[in-house]
Amino acid sequence: MASTRSDISSTMRRKVLSTLVFGAGSLVLSACGGGGASSSNAAGSSSKTSPSPSPSPSTTTTTGSQDTSEPGPVTATSPQGASETSSGTSTGVQSASDTSPNGVLLDVSFGVKGDGTTNDRVALQAAIDGSVGQILLITGQSRIDTTGLTLRSNTHIRFAQGASIKLLAHNTDSYQMMRIWDASNVNIESPYLDGSKALNAATSGEWGMGISIAGSSNVTITSPTTINCWGDGIYITNSYVEDGVTSKAVTITNHLADGCRRQGVTIISGDTITFDHPVWQNIGGTAPQAGLDIEPNDNTAVFRAIRIVSPKTLGCAGPGIQIDLGSLAGPVAKTVDIQITNHIDNSETDGPFSVGGLEPSGYIVTGAITSTNPVWKENWYLGDWMPSGPNVSVVNPRIG
Repeated sequence: MASTRSDISSTMRRKVLSTLVFGAGSLVLSACGGGGASSSNAAGSSSKTSPSPSPSPSTTTTTGSQDTSEPGPVTATSPQGASETSSGTSTGVQSASDTSPNGVLLDVSFGVKGDGTTNDRVALQAAIDGSVGQILLITGQSRIDTTGLTLRSNTHIRFAQGASIKLLAHNTDSYQMMRIWDASNVNIESPYLDGSKALNAATSGEWGMGISIAGSSNVTITSPTTINCWGDGIYITNSYVEDGVTSKAVTITNHLADGCRRQGVTIISGDTITFDHPVWQNIGGTAPQAGLDIEPNDNTAVFRAIRIVSPKTLGCAGPGIQIDLGSLAGPVAKTVDIQITNHIDNSETDGPFSVGGLEPSGYIVTGAITSTNPVWKENWYLGDWMPSGPNVSVVNPRIG
């Protein structure tokens, strides 16, 4: 599934980098001009390939706290308490009476079957709509169609041990299993979403998302699992309805994305977005095939206070983390603030960390992109970049 060097866009191979070292343990690269390619689509996602490696810079390593554990795969099993049958359904789910505290609404009270066979999408949507301001407990093995589920402001959903939502067989290149669009104060605990990639009869496209967040604020998602999505496990962008509304104050803890075709996560635009201890693994099927892709569609994008804490990118066919700002420059000046700490990557193909795409122009893009204390199998890439663009630095790398 790994892309070959011939797959890489020629526009990202043009420039030789100059290497500047600033301060102990800090490696900073800047590039001399060049053109970058950028493409977007109506669904607000990119199909760009990852940039090719620049000449390997010399790295400066100093002592410092870092996670030096050897990268290894995280097993994406069926939800706890469930066992797979030969037909693909699950049994042995904990009963609602065992998991429901007082005051929590059960999905079954809205007609949700959770039997691994019935299309529960309509009943689940009724449960979401009817539980706003309260806690909705998902208790079984629900199946839904690709219409997906729309979450409202003040939604709080909790998945019981063993509970999950999985797509039925389908034929579409675009879906959102859970939409958090133009909503606020949303809390989801331990969601387990299966995009049923193997049950999709589509042969192209890349826009099947596990969780889609657009123009929403104060979103907290704890321990989400998103597997086998046609596109991305989680996708974050601006509102599709109201101009200038950016997703803000989104915190996602212990995310596991496994077996998604395009990305573990894509951030198109966001303000104060935190991923804490995510694992993005076995991503492959359509470019860029990254664990995380930070990539704007246009000049309306915002990348403010993006914090990626202790991510692991394992077995991805593309870069572990890709940042491509080719579409960001425009009439509105932009300041970028992206900080990644303790990144572990085991890639030996397209590299752990890829930054590029920012063309020289009359527009202003400033700020900083920093990866601190990474542990990588191989070196990182810097593609086309504005000399006056954001400072890109790798601090205390451990490579090899």
